[in-house]
Amino acid sequence: MTGTRLGEVSHFYDRISVAVITLTDSVKVGDKVHFLGHGVDFEQEVSSMQIEHEAIESAKKGDQVAMKVLKPVKPHTAVFKISE
Repeated sequence: MTGTRLGEVSHFYDRISVAVITLTDSVKVGDKVHFLGHGVDFEQEVSSMQIEHEAIESAKKGDQVAMKVLKPVKPHTAVFKISE
C-alpha cells in the first residue's frame, strides 16, 4: 500500500466532525485517505465532500474541501491518498 500527499487540514469543526482540507492533489468520493500527524493516525474512505456547502463528487489541486472524518484532527495534519 502506497500513498501520495493529498493536502493538509486547515480547520476542524468538532461539533460536526468535519475537516477542511487544502488540496495539493485531486481526490474523489470513494478514495481511501490517511490522516497522519499531531497524535492522529487513521485511514478512512471519502464518503462525501463539499465546497462552499455544495456536495461534490471530485475536487482538484488548490481546492478547499470539507470532509466528514471519523476522528478529531488538528490543523496542519497531513492527508494522503492511498493507492493499493
